[in-house]
Amino acid sequence: MNPSTNTPFRVLIVGGGVAGLEAALALRELAGERVATTLLAPAAEFVYRPMRVREPFGYSEARRYPLDDIGRDIGIELIRDAFKWLDPDARTVHTESGEKLEYDALLLAPGAVLKPRFKHAVTLDDSQLDEQLHGLIQDVEDGYVHKLAFISPTPMPWPLPLYELALMTARRAYDMNVDMSVTLATPEDAPLAVFGAKASEAVDKLLVDNGILFIPSAHCETPAAGRVSISPGSRELMVDRVVALPQLFGPSLPGVPLHAHNGFVPIDAHCKVTGLERVYAAGDATDFPVKFGGIASQQADTATEAIAALAGAPIEPAPFAPVLHGALLGGPRPLYLSAHVTGGHGSSSEVSEAPTAAPPTKIVAKYLAPYLESRDQAALR
Repeated sequence: MNPSTNTPFRVLIVGGGVAGLEAALALRELAGERVATTLLAPAAEFVYRPMRVREPFGYSEARRYPLDDIGRDIGIELIRDAFKWLDPDARTVHTESGEKLEYDALLLAPGAVLKPRFKHAVTLDDSQLDEQLHGLIQDVEDGYVHKLAFISPTPMPWPLPLYELALMTARRAYDMNVDMSVTLATPEDAPLAVFGAKASEAVDKLLVDNGILFIPSAHCETPAAGRVSISPGSRELMVDRVVALPQLFGPSLPGVPLHAHNGFVPIDAHCKVTGLERVYAAGDATDFPVKFGGIASQQADTATEAIAALAGAPIEPAPFAPVLHGALLGGPRPLYLSAHVTGGHGSSSEVSEAPTAAPPTKIVAKYLAPYLESRDQAALR
C-alpha cells in the first residue's frame, strides 16, 4: 500500500514481453492487493518467440496469447500504447497518444532494437522468420543452394537461434539427399561458450555429427554477395547465401539515462536504473550483456522483489544472480543446457537430453512458464 494515501501502490510496467509479463505475475504473487499494476504495451498479443525458429521448416506457428485475456486473468490494467518519454521528477510516463501515467514504481521492459549489421546477408527477424527463410529452405530442398554460412556480429546477441537454424537446415538437406556445406562462424571461442565447457563439448559434437563446420573467434564481414571475410586470419568463404543475427541496440527512452556507446539502460544489482528513484529495468533493454528471455525473467523477478518491498510486502530483496537455462533445438532431440553466468563463459555447466527445469519450456521463468503452461493445458481441454 501507499502509506501516505492508504491506496494501492501504483506499479507501471512498460513492455508486454517476457520481462513485463513475468513482473506482472510476480507482483501478484509477492505483493497481492498491496499493488495496482498497469501494463503499457503497443502489441495486442504475447508471442512465444523462441519457437518461431521452427516455422520456416513447416512446423506449426509459435503460440500467441492475447494480452487482453492475460490482463483480465491476472487482474492488471492493460493500456495499448507506447512509451514516449519519462518525467522522473513527477513520476509520470508520457505515451505516444498523449496520456500521462503516474506511478509509485516503474519497471522498464521495452526490449532492444534490432538492426542489420551485414549488407549482403539475410538478417534474422523473428517477427517474420517464416517469410524470410521459407524461400531459402525451399531452394535447399530443391538443390539450388549448396553452400550456406550462418554468421553473427560482434558483440554477439543471443546465439541459440543461429545454431538451431544451422542444424535444422543441415538436417533438412540431409533428409532431401542434397549435398550441402554449412558453416557457422561466431565471435565465441567455443560453441555456445556462454553455457560453459561441458555444454560446448556436447554442442560441438552435435555440429560435427551434422556436418557443420564451426569457426570460433570469427569477426565477420560481408564485402560482397556470397562472400564472407573472417578476421583474424584473413579467411574467406564463398557461399550461395549468408544468414546473420542482427545487432542489438538500446531503445529510445527519453528521460532515462542510457549508456552512450550502445544506448542500453544501466542497472544495479537489484535492477534499479542508475540515477533514478523507484525506476527499475529488465530484459534486453538493460546493459547486462546476455540478452535472453530466461535472463529477462530473472531480472524481472529481482526488480519486482524490490518493488514489492517498497509497497510494504514482507520481503528482503535479493540481488540479481543470473542462471542460464536453454533448450537447443535442431538435433535428433532437444539438448537442455544450464550454467551460472560468469563473464563470457558459464560455470557449473550442465547438458542433458532431459529438461533441467519444470515445466520443460524454451523460456524458463518462475511465474510466466507455469502460467503459460496452465493456459495451454486449458486450451487443450
